[in-house]
Amino acid sequence: MKITVVGAHGKISRLLHPKLIDEGHDVRGIIRKKEQVETLEKMGVTPVVADIEQQTDISEAVGNVDAVVFAAGAGPGSGKERKYTVDRDGAIKLMRACQANEITRYIMISAMGLDEPRGNEVFQVYQKAKAEADEALLNSGLNYTIIKPGKLTDEDGTGKVSVGNLERGEIPREDVSSVIAASLDNASTYYKSFDLLAGSQSIQDALSSLK
Repeated sequence: MKITVVGAHGKISRLLHPKLIDEGHDVRGIIRKKEQVETLEKMGVTPVVADIEQQTDISEAVGNVDAVVFAAGAGPGSGKERKYTVDRDGAIKLMRACQANEITRYIMISAMGLDEPRGNEVFQVYQKAKAEADEALLNSGLNYTIIKPGKLTDEDGTGKVSVGNLERGEIPREDVSSVIAASLDNASTYYKSFDLLAGSQSIQDALSSLK
């Protein structure tokens, strides 16, 4: 498959790229900073520099591909406005690009517990922005998979997860990246939205259990 990853220099994405390439996929990575180009090239990813906040239409940057992954985020330390312009509006621009380019498959990295406001004001805005992006994808007509991980850690992945409607918990970013890779052409994940935590099932068994 040809796959475009938005937020291609993020931690999850940099763990994802080698998995996709090892599986024979052709990966195109959208990044905001020119200085990130070399990192992606060394990984075998085709870099595309585009600012999803500033550009109204990102369809050219997304390209003619089979699937997209939205893994971008304003990140820690960013203010309320960027939670909307990146986490919500960037995701919606990618949906429009998919519709323009006749791409049907869209995988979104979201977050658990978006319907339970918590944390400070900025974090609550982040939750609202992510929830609105999820809702837009649910209503987009695209073949979506919305992956909602718990608290992300940098521990080594175990390949063992839990999916469904879950309570709070943690999961290594490496396992999140493995779930993305395993979801791409897995019919069990089509038109599904699910929480994701560290658990006891293999990734394939967990995804196959989705209802």
